Amino acid sequence: MTTSLKIDFVSDVTCPWCAVGLGALEQALGKLRAEVSADIHFQPFELNPHMAAEGQDASEHLTEKYGSTPEQQAQIRETIRQRGEEVGFEFKREGRGRVWNTFDAHRLLHWADTEGAFGQQAALKKALLKACHGRAENMSSHAVLADIAESVGLDRARAEAILASDEFAADVRERQQFYASAGIRSVPAIIINDKHLISGGQPAEVFEQALRQIAAEA
Repeated sequence: MTTSLKIDFVSDVTCPWCAVGLGALEQALGKLRAEVSADIHFQPFELNPHMAAEGQDASEHLTEKYGSTPEQQAQIRETIRQRGEEVGFEFKREGRGRVWNTFDAHRLLHWADTEGAFGQQAALKKALLKACHGRAENMSSHAVLADIAESVGLDRARAEAILASDEFAADVRERQQFYASAGIRSVPAIIINDKHLISGGQPAEVFEQALRQIAAEA
């Protein structure tokens, strides 16, 4: 008999550690298949909510935001690449090139969660992460976002209509405010059964141990 867990995965498409964390979480759930089942919902968080539509050079952005040098950025990028490799996620070795505004991507993710078939939100999330970090695609481009939505079986015309409007904008902002008011300041933040928090791109073993303990308590 398996224990069902509700998991809210709070993250941003532009966050490389979110790709690592998701891969590790899925590995852990795979190992716990006989013990735990998970209902995962991807919740919005913007690392750069005021990013302009044209984006910003990634190295310039990281220097401005964190004070890191190009050499430090390369070292961190290699660490993330190696962690990604451990969980089956392939990062573009030279990085993303630019950092983009991701609000419209979050609107599509909200749509997929509320109107899509089972599993489509997760498929869209993973496709967006691959497009952003694996192929360095423009995450603010409506054409790119519509292509990605269509690639996971979502209706392209509906996606284009959403992107051309402000549909789901209020919903996304409400969810962002909810998690901000709950104290979420960095991502990934994985919230289990509305009360247990696992922060960061942890190794699969950490997720496995935590999930097993939470399931036993539940």
